[in-house]
Amino acid sequence: MKRLAGFLLLVVTSLLSFGQPLVTTPPDKIYGKLFVDVQMNRVFPDGKTFVDCIPKRKPAEILADYDTQKETAGFDLKKFVADNFEIPAGPTDTYKTNATEDVVTHIKNLWSVLKRTPDKVVEGSSLLPLPCPYIVPGGRFREVYYWDSYFTMLGLKESGEIEMIDNMVKDFAYLIENYGHIPNGTRTYYLGRSQPPFFSVMVELLAEAKGDSVFQTFLPAMEKEYAFWMDGADKLKPGKTFRRVVRLKGGDILNRYWDDATVPRQESWREDILTAQRSGRDKGEMYKHLRAAAESGIDFSSRWFADSKNLVTIRTTDFVPPDLNALLYHLEWAISKAKLMNKDDSAAANYRRKAIRRGELIDKYCWNKAVNFYTDYNFKTAKQSTHITPGGMYPFCFINERSDYMSFLGQKAAAVIRARLLQPGGVATTAFNTGEQWDSPNGWAPLEWMTIWGLDRCGQKDLAADIAARWVKLVEKVYKETGRLMEKYNVVDINKEAGGGEYPGQDGFGWTNGVLLKLIEKYHLPKE
Repeated sequence: MKRLAGFLLLVVTSLLSFGQPLVTTPPDKIYGKLFVDVQMNRVFPDGKTFVDCIPKRKPAEILADYDTQKETAGFDLKKFVADNFEIPAGPTDTYKTNATEDVVTHIKNLWSVLKRTPDKVVEGSSLLPLPCPYIVPGGRFREVYYWDSYFTMLGLKESGEIEMIDNMVKDFAYLIENYGHIPNGTRTYYLGRSQPPFFSVMVELLAEAKGDSVFQTFLPAMEKEYAFWMDGADKLKPGKTFRRVVRLKGGDILNRYWDDATVPRQESWREDILTAQRSGRDKGEMYKHLRAAAESGIDFSSRWFADSKNLVTIRTTDFVPPDLNALLYHLEWAISKAKLMNKDDSAAANYRRKAIRRGELIDKYCWNKAVNFYTDYNFKTAKQSTHITPGGMYPFCFINERSDYMSFLGQKAAAVIRARLLQPGGVATTAFNTGEQWDSPNGWAPLEWMTIWGLDRCGQKDLAADIAARWVKLVEKVYKETGRLMEKYNVVDINKEAGGGEYPGQDGFGWTNGVLLKLIEKYHLPKE
């Protein structure tokens, strides 16, 4: 494991397919003591700012000057950083909302603001260059993000931006080919982890516009991503884990979230160190759980906490999540489809069997009969979580077998959503209010969509439409009042802003734009 983590931190100088050197070294390794001092002294309120800075000259020269100047009388660390680095600007700093535009027109115009062209390598920058244009979320998120992009693509499709979807899928295939997986985002400090594996779902979305040959085109990338998530599965003994794979005591194999790095998150260095100190737990163990939660996209939430209240009790890597495994079910299904199109019948049947078996295991370990919902399975305690979250709706979005049975379970799940998560503005992320951003009272576009999609697919169409109408009304209300489309929303009190987390509310915002356009079209809702 240490060898693998160390490999990810090496500088690799091989050339990429579009003539750029492969960038892998994160900021803490490039800038050493300067990095630690900047982060721990909070030169910037947001720890992500410095790791996104671009050096104005060679990093070695900056470090040499820092070593000689830092102990001198009157040394100003903040001024030193400003003198030696370009501070990143927000993607929408120069964009002004036209108050006369309805929200759909506004989003279609906003795509050009959030668009980025192919990148170039800059020595000392953390950005992973991409060969094709792409859409960023907005605000502090200045690079492309993995799972965000699927929900953004929903709106790009409604806007007729099929070539942009095609470009972004190509970018993700490029990342898989060159890095072995799709990182959390296109920064060196994200290379230790991925995010919820939506790549095959993106391929399916693109195929809806361009034809099923898209599955064949991206088959090599899907297979390589599958190998990343399943690494070590063939060697594991019952009751053991390796990276993202868990072989349960009975021999069944499912997956968990993980991160190969062993240090605090570089973009939240100070926060992670302080959290680990407060916890009194082993620091390395804490960093693993915090990083794994970042790979899940749900960072942070009571969903991962042992006491349902406090971040210091986080235990992300102990769980087999239904949402992750439902996405891997889809990946197995998509590979099977592509193999069948290539007339590789034996391989197609093999992946189909894998998908069917995974669907059965999701039921076996994650369908919680006590609460009538899919929940996380703690393989260390051999107990199911009782937390109700939209992550429990993913199996309804993807599993194709036993439609009558899934409809039966869907009725039960719908009743739970009405009782536990349904709010005036949509569905809450959890039923717990902990101050974390992925807890109540917040609602998030991706989880609204997955809940709506799952309900619609299992026959609970009225509730799906109701949630869609509530969410669209809330997002349009905030847009009319502020001219902004936000990363997250307060669905409990629709007159208050969302809160929590490690940074202020962000606008832009890729996945909100995408889900809003999709829901307006799907349910013929008014655009205001």
